[in-house]
Amino acid sequence: MGIFDFLKDVGDKITGADKREAAEEQGMVVAIARHVIGLGLNPDGFRVEFDDGTATLHGNPTTQAERERVILAVGNLNGVARVDDRMVVRMPAPEAKFYTVQSGDSLSKIAREYYGDAMRYPEIFEANKPMLKDPDKIYPGQVLRIPLTVSPDA
Repeated sequence: MGIFDFLKDVGDKITGADKREAAEEQGMVVAIARHVIGLGLNPDGFRVEFDDGTATLHGNPTTQAERERVILAVGNLNGVARVDDRMVVRMPAPEAKFYTVQSGDSLSKIAREYYGDAMRYPEIFEANKPMLKDPDKIYPGQVLRIPLTVSPDA
């Protein structure tokens, strides 16, 4: 659990561009929940609060990987500057590293940095599904999971 910072104006847009304060926050709660569930991520008791760019997440993901995927699915949305993770994992495991993509990065370059082998980029791609749909489509400011140990649910 903890607070994770993201770039607020980077990422997938899930609401219209012209928003108002109260409606925006309620709209973001609904949009975030739909986005997470639409990705096939749905921890038991999942609930979102949204206030002034901060998404507070509640629920009980089964695995650490599911928890991290939910955090990144929400944090990589346009309009979210911070994720306050209050989820409790039912099957704790070591945490993955989070990496913010820089200009010029590729998954193979990141794999070389973390694993010493560029050909291990599919491990990073798999660890970031379903948010990543194509290993060649990452963007500066996006935050990725970098598992430091390989597990069945990567």
